[in-house]
Amino acid sequence: MSRLLGQAAIRLSAGAVLMVCAAAPAQVTNAFLKQQRTLQDEIQRQLDQELTIDQRAAFDFGGTYNFFTFLWDDGVNSSRTLRRHDGRLWARTSFENGTHEGYVRGRFSFIDFNAGDSPNGKDDDWDGPNLERGWYGFSLRRAMQAYAKKTVPYDLRFKIGRQYTEFGTGYALSLPLDAVTLTGELYNFEVTGLMGNTVRSMNDIDQSRPGYHDTDRDFFGVQARYLGLRQHKPFFYAVWNEDKNDESPEDVLQNYDYDSYYLGLGSTGSIVSDNVRYGTEWVLEGGRSFGDRRFLHHDTINAWAWEAMLEYLMPAPSKPRFMLQYMFASGDPDRLDSPTDAVGGNRKDHDDTSFIGFGFRDTGLSFAPRLSNIHVWRAGASFFPFHKFDFLKEVEVGTDWFLYWKHHRSAAVSDDLADLPNGYLGWEMDYYVNWRLTSDLSWTARYGLFFPGDAFSDDTARYFFLTGITWSF
Repeated sequence: MSRLLGQAAIRLSAGAVLMVCAAAPAQVTNAFLKQQRTLQDEIQRQLDQELTIDQRAAFDFGGTYNFFTFLWDDGVNSSRTLRRHDGRLWARTSFENGTHEGYVRGRFSFIDFNAGDSPNGKDDDWDGPNLERGWYGFSLRRAMQAYAKKTVPYDLRFKIGRQYTEFGTGYALSLPLDAVTLTGELYNFEVTGLMGNTVRSMNDIDQSRPGYHDTDRDFFGVQARYLGLRQHKPFFYAVWNEDKNDESPEDVLQNYDYDSYYLGLGSTGSIVSDNVRYGTEWVLEGGRSFGDRRFLHHDTINAWAWEAMLEYLMPAPSKPRFMLQYMFASGDPDRLDSPTDAVGGNRKDHDDTSFIGFGFRDTGLSFAPRLSNIHVWRAGASFFPFHKFDFLKEVEVGTDWFLYWKHHRSAAVSDDLADLPNGYLGWEMDYYVNWRLTSDLSWTARYGLFFPGDAFSDDTARYFFLTGITWSF
């Protein structure tokens, strides 16, 4: 397990800097919050992977220490510097060949800004200790193998606790939740039911709500996957979000509730050969929201989003990888100040066509826009150039290039500095180096440079740089 953590940590652990920026001005925080989620997501996906446990009973524990330095220009302050120390401790147990499983992981952090660089005025701050994950799981198939010595063609899996939850490829829902999930598998069909609530320390999608920036939302959903095709895994899901957030003080002339549902359809797999991978997801969003200065009559959500991704893994010693991706999320031409907030949101009519999801995609290091009112084109490549040298064979070098365009040229995007009614948002180039020095020690560096387009009155290029090490034990 510690080796897995070491590999995962090279994918970066920026974690809960979200809380540091919660009270900062919107134009400072929007991109930075998205940047931190970008960095956090890769390690979380790998940390949350379940391992195959063959023993009748097993127990394991360990931890990681991460130190990262960030330097960036957010368009408001030309230079901000942050140093972050993260510590994680975890323990995992399994009984009866995986019939019963338990996992817990805690995190604590120290955040150190240069003097005057913190968006909320706190240059030094402790974050945590926090419970990142804590769940219990049960598998009926493994129980039949362990107790009845039978191999059955069906399974029923149950998991309860704080867990990472993702439907489809994660375009509409990809969040840690305090949840109960129930998954049944029979005749190549897998059906998952979800009932959960958001982790309260996370930031809500609507930062204009008085007094509260943390989130309180209930999620309910069902997903079906077909597993009978060797190269393709199609899926369909339906997810409902119920807004439970409060206001303090109450705003009697503005309602902030955002209750939405998502119908998703897509597939992942390979084409031509196993070296050519693809992924696509189409999402229709409905529900109700409230526009700017509205409290009696709600708006009807009628939004949509989709993506397509193609990846080629070249069969060569240096492991070259090439990737093309397109991402789209609809916008609303009446949302002139914010694609997500009630204040500054929909104005002229009661039809809200701005897509607001709870999923995640990497949309760049520096600009890092939210998937709303936007087209994003991405091209990337990576390889291991020193595979012939033992000491350097785990060095990975890569790049990603992004092009950004608005769906509605007059409508807002997540970066408040895009203040002109023009569709061209700009482009970005990102570069990264990952090096696993040993099984327990990793180093990484990433650099992103965003060139604003005609939608910005300030066309000064912005950078984002980070470097850091991870030690697992």
